[in-house]
Amino acid sequence: MCDRTDRLVAEIVGGDRRSVARAITVVEGKGPAAAALIRSVYPHSGKASIIGVTGSPGVGKSTLVDQATTILRSRQRTVGVLAVDPTSPFSGGAVLGDRLRMQLHAPDPGVFVRSMATRGKLGGIASASSDAAVILDAAGFDVIILETVGVGQAEVEVSSASDMTIVVAMPGAGDGVQALKAGLMETADLFVVNKSDHQGADRSVMEIESMLELREPGPEEWRPPVLQTQATSGEGVIDLVDAIDRFIARTASLERRRRGRAEFRLRQVVSAKLIERAESDALKPGVYDRLIDQVVDTTVDPYTAAEEIVGLVLAASKTAPEIRKKISNVERG
Repeated sequence: MCDRTDRLVAEIVGGDRRSVARAITVVEGKGPAAAALIRSVYPHSGKASIIGVTGSPGVGKSTLVDQATTILRSRQRTVGVLAVDPTSPFSGGAVLGDRLRMQLHAPDPGVFVRSMATRGKLGGIASASSDAAVILDAAGFDVIILETVGVGQAEVEVSSASDMTIVVAMPGAGDGVQALKAGLMETADLFVVNKSDHQGADRSVMEIESMLELREPGPEEWRPPVLQTQATSGEGVIDLVDAIDRFIARTASLERRRRGRAEFRLRQVVSAKLIERAESDALKPGVYDRLIDQVVDTTVDPYTAAEEIVGLVLAASKTAPEIRKKISNVERG
């Protein structure tokens, strides 16, 4: 490990906010520097509780997270918030950015807020957000909140990246049905009907509870509560934080979730490495474009094209050691 990385890791573990921000920028950039940093900082992680918060746009997720953060701080808990925003089509960065989020907590050293872009990722979890959570964990934050892009038919991966998943809905928006279609009914640990002062809040609660009756009981024997909140006034948020604490206190449930989270992250990294290898080493110039053209023309299906790419990656993996050996011999020449 180089001296620069060594110093950065020491500063992160010491809780230096600027170093934490700098480290998250490194992992957002991906590449060898990001991998080296996570290798060094990972042994210092594993203590924080990671809470995923998701829901359709406009249901009040950010305000709810803001209020929950206030209550957590009153209980002497430090909080890191990773707000995963849609990617700007022009800059590639997060559309909302840090400046518009939770400005009330900006002077508080016990709160760290960072916006991250999804960069075109379907599921709503930025590709670097798992690594950013590791950095916040190593920096000593007690609770890390992943606030994600609104739910969709396939946007359930927040449950795989978190110890606990909270789905936020609002009256009259049909969120219960949408969540059921997206599979969140099977994975969410707590439901919140926000904007409970709006007409139809009680009906939304009843609708979600009825859908939960159809859910297969999990090994944790935890029935997800359905709570009402009014985030703008803070009403019901104490009950929400209490419910979070009750879930986290269930040690067996938490261990199962963390094992699942580790598996999810490992699959993420393996997939990224394979794609990186295919794009950099295995594919000769023009091969990738040819396969895309053939898929577009329907002369080759995506499965056959993918199998060809995987075959090229495997072939490159077999020959790579021989090539490296020849290069080494030439250099020693």
